[in-house]
Amino acid sequence: MRERRGDLSPREFAASVRRAAREIGEHVSCDARYIGRIESGEIRRPNYAYERVFRHMFPGATLSDLGFTPRGESRRPAVLPAPRDEEIDDVQRRTFLAGGPLAVVTALTWDTPAQAQGSAAARAGRTTPSAAVPGTTAFPESAGPADPAGPVGLAGSALGPDPGTLPPLNARVGLREVREVESAVRQIRLLDDVHGADTLFERAGHTLRTAYQLLNCGTYTARVEQRLQASAGELAISVGWLAHDSGRLAEARSLYAEALATARMAGDAALEAHAFCNTAFLARDAGRPREAVRAAQAARSAAAGLGSARLESLLALREAGGWALLRDRGSCVKALGEARTAFEQGPSGADPEWMSFFNEAELAGLTAQCWAALGEFESAAGWAERAIALQPTHFVRNRTLYTAELAHDQLGHGAIVDAAVTGMSAVSLLAQVRSTRIRGMVSATAERMRQHQKVPEVSDFLEQYRMALAS
Repeated sequence: MRERRGDLSPREFAASVRRAAREIGEHVSCDARYIGRIESGEIRRPNYAYERVFRHMFPGATLSDLGFTPRGESRRPAVLPAPRDEEIDDVQRRTFLAGGPLAVVTALTWDTPAQAQGSAAARAGRTTPSAAVPGTTAFPESAGPADPAGPVGLAGSALGPDPGTLPPLNARVGLREVREVESAVRQIRLLDDVHGADTLFERAGHTLRTAYQLLNCGTYTARVEQRLQASAGELAISVGWLAHDSGRLAEARSLYAEALATARMAGDAALEAHAFCNTAFLARDAGRPREAVRAAQAARSAAAGLGSARLESLLALREAGGWALLRDRGSCVKALGEARTAFEQGPSGADPEWMSFFNEAELAGLTAQCWAALGEFESAAGWAERAIALQPTHFVRNRTLYTAELAHDQLGHGAIVDAAVTGMSAVSLLAQVRSTRIRGMVSATAERMRQHQKVPEVSDFLEQYRMALAS
């Protein structure tokens, strides 16, 4: 690949990759860093989108010709994201079992904006009973010393674990380890709210791998097992969402299925409802509306005894999204009404922790998507405007999402100038968000607006979008 780049800088070459992707209808977030990871050998095999782009750029070249490992030689189970390097991954697995959950937090820690840290305290409620993973009992951080962890007990050590130490197969797992897995779930959600999924997925995949290693190979009490199953399932859903938001839909589907299997084995209705909820959303985005409706209805059935009106509201919205794609206006409007009625009952102590994102703005945003799918773009635009106005400023990812939705809806009902101005706002926010899904929405709007590029505002939007892609 270094030879193919020739005299182009990594940044220039990345821009040519993005241009080639647009030529064949793909969307890749290629930058100079990605090119560097390829040329250093860190990326041994591109995903399928990049493979199609490279084959378009270099007709007749195989993966081996481009310096990659052929797929048949590096296949791994689809249920978990492939690690960047087998040797490193093996060390990380040994490190986790030798050094305890310190590796979970280390795997995901980097600089987080100050406003996000403040938001974490408000939303996660880490020292209150409501901070527990749904279906479990909370054990606040200040609840006293953790259970002895036997050979897994280096958590909290400033020195960290010794990667050369191999623990016994039946390493002891206690509440300390469970709390660290739960903490990793919260951190993923927090960072996704701020950054989007693309930069988180691989790191979070390593964390999920180690959590299931604890569940499958550790020894623990029945009390610990219940919480560990719930937290591992929630972690699978969180990583599945990162896969979904970064365009890895097949991997997301597999991860949600893993979480659902964990829920069924544990008899955990809250986890089952969450897994079906995300499956419904994924099915809608993947163009499988009937599956979206069925999954949402299964989620509503699982959640029936949980006592959370806000959860019932979100699941009704998931069902409405499927009906909207099927163009069943009556069923969609009925589900939207049920969602609004349940939402207006207000929050309660039964609301799952993972639903911290579900506020009035999210309700408006999902409603906008339903009206857009029904083809009623003027109504959709009104709801999208409401979503933007209600969304807290530090949730950059969702503000970008709603702004992209508004541009799409304005264009849908013929407000071309408004759509261009809104599109420029979305582009200005993209630099702060790593979400293939959101970038794809902006890209689709830009493509549809090219036929209006003689309009000055549209021309300005397209130029700003082009510069953003090249940067």
